[in-house]
Amino acid sequence: MSLQLRCLDNRRYSLALVLTLLLLTATPGTSGTSGTSGHSDVAMNITAVLGHSVTFKCPSTHSKPVNGLYIQRMKNDKEVFINGFYKGHPMPVNSEYQNRTKVNEMELSMEMRNISVSDEGLYKCVVFYSTLDKMETMINLKVTAEYSVPTIKKDCIKRNDGSTGESCQLSCSAVGGYPQSTVTWVGLNSSEMSGFYNRNLADNVSETWTINQTIIFNCDQPISVSCAIADAVSYTITICEKESFSLQVIIAIIVVLAFVLLILVIIVMKCCCRRSETRRLEDQVDGADIPLA
Repeated sequence: MSLQLRCLDNRRYSLALVLTLLLLTATPGTSGTSGTSGHSDVAMNITAVLGHSVTFKCPSTHSKPVNGLYIQRMKNDKEVFINGFYKGHPMPVNSEYQNRTKVNEMELSMEMRNISVSDEGLYKCVVFYSTLDKMETMINLKVTAEYSVPTIKKDCIKRNDGSTGESCQLSCSAVGGYPQSTVTWVGLNSSEMSGFYNRNLADNVSETWTINQTIIFNCDQPISVSCAIADAVSYTITICEKESFSLQVIIAIIVVLAFVLLILVIIVMKCCCRRSETRRLEDQVDGADIPLA
């Protein structure tokens, strides 16, 4: 066969695939048995981790031979074809997913790699048994990303309302997570917290979130506190700790003790010197010659 005839056959085959896809897409989706279309109104939920891969597994009636499969994205009330095959031949892949999707004909599935937040949404999986007999399944993809270990900080001062205890400003923050989450304070009574200040920002590129919250908490007894954002938990700190001697007081006590010790040493030395002098004098008296009468 000449090269021109081969090119003509390839063009005819590609055109046939496109026409088949258009025909299958235009087929009405009504519930029924053989010769009709089966459609599931309940969407399957699958979860993917940001930057990793996920597999769209399409349910099928194993008693029927499968002629084709395609997976499409439901976007802006439109069905956008992603990838698939028909009668053993691959269909033209959407350019947006060209290098990161792969269809497995034996398992009736599609792997999508390098997941981003923008991939989150509703998909449709269609298994074809014939031109008019197909099974449709809705798949809802959710994307997640783990937050960093939260950073917890404290700034405590004595209360100025005349009561005992301290007023502590506590802050908790974490970055790189998705979806947007909230701060949970562990060890604190939420009814006693005040002065809430939230500052949550989404990254313009990755669309991941930075979560930050600051609160005011008053206490007069030591409390162990930590904070959690999604599944990430901070280390534990202690607020309203019992007052201990300041460094200046400790230094003053050491100086006083050293002075007292020095005085004691001087007194002991003087006592020892006096005893030595007394013994020396007694020894001189005992050793002196006594004149005869």
